[in-house]
Amino acid sequence: MSSNSKRIASIDVARGLVMLLMTVDHVRETFFMQHQVADPMDVATTSPALFFSRLAAHFCAPMFVFLTGLSAWLYAHPPGGARDATGFLVKRGALLIGLEIVLVNFAWTGTFTPATLYLQVIWAIGLAMLALALLHRLPLAMLALLGVVIVAGHNALAGVTFAPGSAASAAWTILEQRGFLFDGAVRVKISYPVLAWIGVILLGYACGPLYARAAAPALRRRWLTVAGAASLLLLAVLRTVNGYGEPVPWAPQADALHTAMAFLNFTKYPPSLDFILLTLGVGLLLLAWLERIDNGATRAAAVFGGAPLFYYLLHLYALLALQRIAAALLDVPRADVGHVWQVWLIAVALAAALYWPSLRFGRYKRDSGKGWVKYF
Repeated sequence: MSSNSKRIASIDVARGLVMLLMTVDHVRETFFMQHQVADPMDVATTSPALFFSRLAAHFCAPMFVFLTGLSAWLYAHPPGGARDATGFLVKRGALLIGLEIVLVNFAWTGTFTPATLYLQVIWAIGLAMLALALLHRLPLAMLALLGVVIVAGHNALAGVTFAPGSAASAAWTILEQRGFLFDGAVRVKISYPVLAWIGVILLGYACGPLYARAAAPALRRRWLTVAGAASLLLLAVLRTVNGYGEPVPWAPQADALHTAMAFLNFTKYPPSLDFILLTLGVGLLLLAWLERIDNGATRAAAVFGGAPLFYYLLHLYALLALQRIAAALLDVPRADVGHVWQVWLIAVALAAALYWPSLRFGRYKRDSGKGWVKYF
């Protein structure tokens, strides 16, 4: 495989791996609701197996948003010259928001008229893409600086509040303060405030030149490794001293395992600086490492990463169907499993069952030449 092919394949592999980890978390939310995990996770009451399963899922949203920004740069800079990505970003962002409101909410609730409309990760990615559509023409250095300022600085805004019911309060709920946008006859819950995710997508776009055809693979891997290691080093310093970057402090626990759990218990909604340093730090190291790996496992992961939105929607509807079938067969309101290993087993089986549909759609996406397919 050429170095250029490895460059692109590593992106699909990384995206596929986080999609598979996401599957585990969604199986948990579908079949393990009697052991629901709070946010932040309660170290005192959460089992280590469940805690670390949830922690693994934390890598999904940051890496996916970062890779969305990176892929947007690649779209804007195809071989042979640059093109305007504004229209693509606007249409893709609007599509994601529409899918969140209609198809994704139905997949979670089983009804088009849920008591509460949840705006979650697909909504946040859609809004972040709209923001990128407005900003991507700025110089890359400015985009990188803006991304760093947002990611590093938004925690300082945690105490900012506005009068309930005001336009400013509604805007702040969308940007930074998780909560209900509307809480009346129609309840709309902002689960993923978008400000920090805008910072992450800007960082992904600013890293795009590392993946240019002319970029030396060794230099790209070096930059990714240095950036990932620096992120984790900064995280270690900030978290050790319980400093800025995470609103939930940690303290030594009864044993080393629970102490590690407390240390790694980061806030996701909105994502704290420490949360992003951990997830993107490990993710950048993963991207550097994956360019050196080409085997059956990485090629399988690339299948899911090559058709991410298709797989996302397909696995949600598969879980909805599985839950209803299992509940009907067991004659219970809701079917649940009792152990974390069963969650992982179901996730592996589900991913295996959806491998061939994802493979076929990915090939269709690459070969059809139809405009609408590229949005999936």
